[in-house]
Amino acid sequence: MKALRQLLRQKRLNINSSDRLKFAKQLLFQAQNIANFTNGQKIAIYLPNNGEIDTKYLQEFLKNQEISTYLPVLDDKSLNFAKIGENFINNQYGILEPVSTEVISAEQLDILFMPLVGFDKNKNRIGMGGGYYDRTLAFKKEQKMIKKPMLIGLAFDCQQVEKLDVQDWDVPLDAIITPSQIL
Repeated sequence: MKALRQLLRQKRLNINSSDRLKFAKQLLFQAQNIANFTNGQKIAIYLPNNGEIDTKYLQEFLKNQEISTYLPVLDDKSLNFAKIGENFINNQYGILEPVSTEVISAEQLDILFMPLVGFDKNKNRIGMGGGYYDRTLAFKKEQKMIKKPMLIGLAFDCQQVEKLDVQDWDVPLDAIITPSQIL
């Protein structure tokens, strides 16, 4: 799994800047096709790190629609979500997190757009290996009837693999969006 993670991370790092911009714009179009965005929703996205596909156009769209937008913040070994504001600090991994804003749990979100390192056609994902999202979303695996939040992985097409080995703790996604497809 470690070797696969390294290979896929390198693939996404190799994407040139003009393609990254184009793919980020396509990502917004794809997200608009799958998600029913409405005022009053609470939606979490992420700030790209280590070559992840950029969410800036999606973030801008949500802001223009006046939809409450949140970013993940570390809470020990799991995540909470802080509303995007004006002030940020770097967490232990060097990723910006909002400070001095409303903080909610994953259960309070309507949609959670999440990064990934790799995915397969069965909507399984591998992340960076820390298990933060899986621990945070364990409640969805335990209670299968829970619909919220809708879990949508965002990735480049080159991050798709034939089949991932799934662990008991892995939480499958509801959808995966790439610049060219919606699974």
